[in-house]
Amino acid sequence: MAKVLAGITTSVDGYVAGPDDGPGKGLGEGGERLHYWVFGGPWSYGNEPAGEPTGEDAAWLSEAMGRIGAVVGGRWTYEAAGHWGDRNPWGLPFFIVTHRPEEEPAGDAFTFVSGVREAVERAREAAGEKDVHIMGGADVIRQAREERLVDELSIIVAPVVLGGGKRLFDGFTDSLELEHIRVRQSPFATFVDYRVKG
Repeated sequence: MAKVLAGITTSVDGYVAGPDDGPGKGLGEGGERLHYWVFGGPWSYGNEPAGEPTGEDAAWLSEAMGRIGAVVGGRWTYEAAGHWGDRNPWGLPFFIVTHRPEEEPAGDAFTFVSGVREAVERAREAAGEKDVHIMGGADVIRQAREERLVDELSIIVAPVVLGGGKRLFDGFTDSLELEHIRVRQSPFATFVDYRVKG
């Protein structure tokens, strides 16, 4: 049966974005270091990433992408990423959770929906036999967890301390019981995959 997966990269001190994240600086001050694993090494907002993941980074990403049939993301992530240049970076049905879907542009790249439950339901339909991936940001993952929609959670820990920014579990009022599935490690990240039990 298809699953709902949530995954996000965090610093060692638990931040998924550094301070002052937003358009042009989607991961906040110093937050580029969170995604070195995605681009095969260092990059910066002023110097767009040109590399690709290698080794364990590429293996984890390839395995994850092979399972996914649709993606759910949050409006803040969409804005902070500059709408990905109005091009869907996943090449899969992509549902953006927003409070005002009727105000969003019509197009083929993204579908705007009014809540995380609706987004996941529509993504399940679009994914068919494949899994749904909730990419974040943190708020959308928290909402999906609170709605009991997440089957598996991947926490990708980058070897960096940001000292401030946005945390994944800020404002989280529910307990969370996890079962360890697997761990992988590279110079840029430690990938910890969990099954959500409760």
